[in-house]
Amino acid sequence: MIDIQIEPKQFEYDIQSMVQAFYVGHPFKINEDIKESYRVLNVIFKDEKISASLSEQEKKLFEDEIFCDFKDRRDTKNTLKKLLYCLMKKDIGRDLPWGNLTGIRPAKIPGMLREQGMSDEQIRREMKETYFISDNKLDLAMDVSNMEQKVLLNVNYKGNYSLYVGIPFCPTTCLYCSFTSYPLGRYKEKVDKYIDSVIKEIKFVGEKLKDKELNSVYIGGGTPTTLEPNQLNRLINALKENFDFNTVKEFTVEAGRPDSITRDKLMVLKNQNVSRISINPQTMNQETLDIIGRKHTISQVVNAFNMARDCGMDNINMDFIVGLPNETEDMVKYSMEQVMKLSPDGITVHSLALKRGSRLNMNRQKYSDLSFDNNTNLMDITKEYAYKMGMKPYYLYRQKNMAGNQENVGYSLPGKEGIYNILMMGDYQDVWACGAGAVTKLISDDRKSATRIDTLKNVDQYIDRIDEMIERKNNYFVK
Repeated sequence: MIDIQIEPKQFEYDIQSMVQAFYVGHPFKINEDIKESYRVLNVIFKDEKISASLSEQEKKLFEDEIFCDFKDRRDTKNTLKKLLYCLMKKDIGRDLPWGNLTGIRPAKIPGMLREQGMSDEQIRREMKETYFISDNKLDLAMDVSNMEQKVLLNVNYKGNYSLYVGIPFCPTTCLYCSFTSYPLGRYKEKVDKYIDSVIKEIKFVGEKLKDKELNSVYIGGGTPTTLEPNQLNRLINALKENFDFNTVKEFTVEAGRPDSITRDKLMVLKNQNVSRISINPQTMNQETLDIIGRKHTISQVVNAFNMARDCGMDNINMDFIVGLPNETEDMVKYSMEQVMKLSPDGITVHSLALKRGSRLNMNRQKYSDLSFDNNTNLMDITKEYAYKMGMKPYYLYRQKNMAGNQENVGYSLPGKEGIYNILMMGDYQDVWACGAGAVTKLISDDRKSATRIDTLKNVDQYIDRIDEMIERKNNYFVK
């Protein structure tokens, strides 16, 4: 247990993020009376000065302080994180690959600095001094930022929007998953009612945004291909009836689990002019798939991919997770060797994140015999193979509790970049979202903040209260 004491209580998220990055696996509590703990972190904001100390039981290990102008909240936050990073680095004895950078959009920073007129050299210096970021990760952030700019030259995104539609059903729930997803076997009889509700929401959003251009559409989940062919058709037809697809640069459907994919479903997607799909094995090691509860085989992955090619799909992404239980360097290399044989148009490499709502996190003791490891070497293996396949990074984000303090990165062949991913993760425009658990994100003019409009995650509640979900969105338009 990490005992965090903050006086006065503020910047809790930033402090806990730094603690979780250094003391992986240790739970924490803030401003509570804890009798026994691994470390006690004291942070005091007083007299234009931030003071911090680390203690073990009654023994003070490290302490430091730094002057700070509390008038500027952003500057205060950065100063605080610098202080904590140096303190915890002394305790742990190592650097973090991303330094003290805890935000989820590292590539957004060089993009924003470039908009302020900074050169690449100035940006690199600023990021090194502010975040203590490693050269390896700084190169990645800069490369992704540069690629974003190239791709967006051909997209009229300013003042327009993208659309996300969530399908919260899966064949089974994976061990690590915390997304809004429900086992199809238990909810099969409710799928049509769910689609009815989503279409009702789609009609409302389409009417309200009829004077704006729609740039990209993404149907995600869950696993959208748990829907039957007629259900997929009905959903996509509703989208095209209520939105002008003439301005859409990319239409993605997350096919996801290979055990949900059939030729009939793929032909629906092809005939509806879906331009990009994702088939996601997560690993090409069968023993790992069995451990994480994927309930499909490697041969199903290969068959689904080849079937998609046969149906004319010419932009196929494949998702992988690094840091899965008991996976070694050799196993990651094996996965990459197998995917290279398939020649996808893109791969997205995720670093395992132990999310609060996942079975893996909630039942840690049950899985104590499993090892979860990720490091720069493993991520470099995936990068090496992506480059071998002619791919370059175009998409980058980070999450809390990521194994090894690593990242998620998307690679693609030239011209096959995921436009929705860039627009959404870079906060370049509003993303309107329909469906259970889907979050609409409305970006401020300066791209520094966002308004979120949530929908209920529970499928039954979403169906029963769809009018309320629509009213939440309507409140944005009624000013």
